[in-house]
Parts: sequence; structure tokens; C-alpha cells
Amino acid sequence: MPGSWFRPTPDSLWNRFRERPRLRVASLFNLVWAVYVFGDLIFAEQLGPHWGLATAISFPIFLLLYAAAYIRPLRHVPWYAGGVALLAYATLDFNHSGGASYVIYACAMLGFEGDPKKCIAGMAITIGGFLGVAYLLAGWPLAIIATIAFIAMSVGTINVVYRFNAQRDVELKLSHDEVRRLAATAERERIGRDLHDLLGHTLSLITLKLELSRRLIDRDTAAARREIEEAEQVARHALAEVRSAVTGIRASGVVAELAAARLLLNTSMIDFVYGAEVPALPARLDNELALVLREAVTNIHRHAGASFAEVNISMEDRTCIMTIVDNGRGLVGGEGNGICGMRERVRALGGMVSFASTAQKGTVVRIEVPVTPEDRLPAPGVPVPPGRLEGLA
Repeated sequence: MPGSWFRPTPDSLWNRFRERPRLRVASLFNLVWAVYVFGDLIFAEQLGPHWGLATAISFPIFLLLYAAAYIRPLRHVPWYAGGVALLAYATLDFNHSGGASYVIYACAMLGFEGDPKKCIAGMAITIGGFLGVAYLLAGWPLAIIATIAFIAMSVGTINVVYRFNAQRDVELKLSHDEVRRLAATAERERIGRDLHDLLGHTLSLITLKLELSRRLIDRDTAAARREIEEAEQVARHALAEVRSAVTGIRASGVVAELAAARLLLNTSMIDFVYGAEVPALPARLDNELALVLREAVTNIHRHAGASFAEVNISMEDRTCIMTIVDNGRGLVGGEGNGICGMRERVRALGGMVSFASTAQKGTVVRIEVPVTPEDRLPAPGVPVPPGRLEGLA
């Protein structure tokens, strides 16, 4: 055979796992069960006269067909599975455990690709052929035939279910990516409109005044100076508005950050709970605490190994208190750059942050920030969506 035949094709199962190397390794470990091809050496009271010849011929062919199912186009997998099934029928009367193993592998391979109904139908046909050969020609007991048939159908069905769950996860990830892309596009369009509305008229006014001052500078120096001073005032006002707009764009706010944390921790199968109502916070605290919350949630997602996390935000005696709790492995290996950044942000707000951590029992982060009389509070009681994610496995 040409060497290119052994090279995985772009539409092969092997290349489908190129971004998931662990699944590639797992597919190789599936061959461990091929040891049952030689099970007659242990379980059979007496080997048939042609056991060695049947095994020596069938096993290399099986390995070749199994490899082809992984490296050749997926649309050809049913043919390779059919080849393994024929191999099983041919060896049932010579190598009992080997023939049974080939039937199970054939059903497992049928679950690699295709519509579930077609996969199940293919497995039923394969098992039907096995029933006929094993009972009518080889004379196997019905109990053993039923056991092998049940195992073969179960293994094949599990492969089908696993494959479609994996496809659903990929589709869900793609839909999330599409939602983020559309949200980013809408945000860019909004920013473009805001900047146009903010700067379009102002820059036109500055240009008009500078043109007028250029015409007046030789005839009326005082009037030209007034126009230049007015243009400077307009420019300073526009600069302040731009800075305010940029600050609003950069700041997400605690409420938005809680929603983002919910989505992030959902991907890690972490049950995330937070209060149904977030107290009103001044913009100075809202923006910075949102960044602190983002860093804490990122640490839980990446390092904590937790299954549960909770965030509570309250206002007590003009002090904003935010606690972040998880049931992960605790702080191990000291504080990294993220925690140091959290401390610096809270310190800049005049507050304090404390960490209570126990190995394998989780971490509690408590942040206290004072609200000064100069802070202007928005309307109290900002509602947020429910914080518990139901139905997590």
C-alpha cells in the first residue's frame, strides 16, 4: 500500500481530535480491550484445532481495520465496521472470545459517525448477524449470546450519545462566541455613534472659530483672540467629555461583571450564587470593585478547582462590603500577581482586603471600602438577574 494511505485524512476521526490530544490517547487505550481476543487461552477448557491459525490471521486484519476507522475519512467507517463484523462471524466457531470481541468493536466503530438512527440500525444488523451465526452455526448458548449482544449494543450506543453530546457542546460554544461577537460589534457601533455625536459638532465649531480668527487676525486682533479663546474652551470641554465617555466605556460595573462571572463559571460547571439585589454604588467604587471581582472570579475559574462560589455585596454604615466565597482547594503557593493587583486596587480606594483560606476547604475574600460623603450614589436597589444556575451536573 502507498505510504499516503497511512497518513490521517483531513476528515478523519484522528484529525477531529487534533485540538484534544487526550482523546487521541484515549482512542489508543481502547485497544486494551483487544486482549479478550486471546481470552480462550484462559477461559476455554480446550482450544479448537484451528484456534491459532484463526487468531493469527484475524487479529492483524482487525488492527488494520481499527486503524483505518481512525485515520481514513469518517464516511468510510461503516465499511470498516462491516469488515470487523465479517471477521467476527468467520472466527466465532474457532476463537469464541475473539469473535465476541470483534462484534463489540464493530458496534463501537458504528457509533463513530452518522445519524443516530442509522448507527443503531447498523448495530442491530451486526448483532442480528452475530445471533444467527453464533446460535445456528456455532451452537452457542442463548445466555452467552444475549450477554454479548447487550454489551455490543451498549458500547455502540454510548459512543453515539458521547459523540452527540460533544457536538452539542461545540455548537453551544460557537453560539456563545457568536453572541459575544455580535455584542462586540454592537458595542463598537454604539461607541462610533457616541463619538460622532460627541465630537462631530464640537470639532466643526472649533474649525469654524479658527477659520474666523485667521481672517480677523490682520483686521481685528482682539476679536481674533476672543475666537481663539472660545475655540480653546470648546476644545477643553470636548476633551473632558471624551474622557468621561472613555471612562464609561472601560467600566463594566459590578452588575455587568456578575453577569459575566455567571457565564464564565457556568463553563467550568461551578454553581454560582449571588444576591438578587446589588446596593447602589458610586461610580468610583462600582468601576474598581468590578475589576476586583473579575480578578477573583478568574482565580476561581482557573485555579480553585471549586464546585461552588458565592458573591455577596452589602452596604453597612457607609462601608461597602463584598465577600467572595468558594469551596476549592484554597490558596496554595502564595499570592500571585492577580491577588497583589486586587490589594492595590482596594488600597487605592482607601479600603482593605482579607483572605481566609483552608487547604481543600475553600477561600473567603472579604473586601471593605468606605463610601465618602463626596461620593454621589445612584438610585438604590439595582436589580440583577437571579444568581443561581440550575441544572448543573
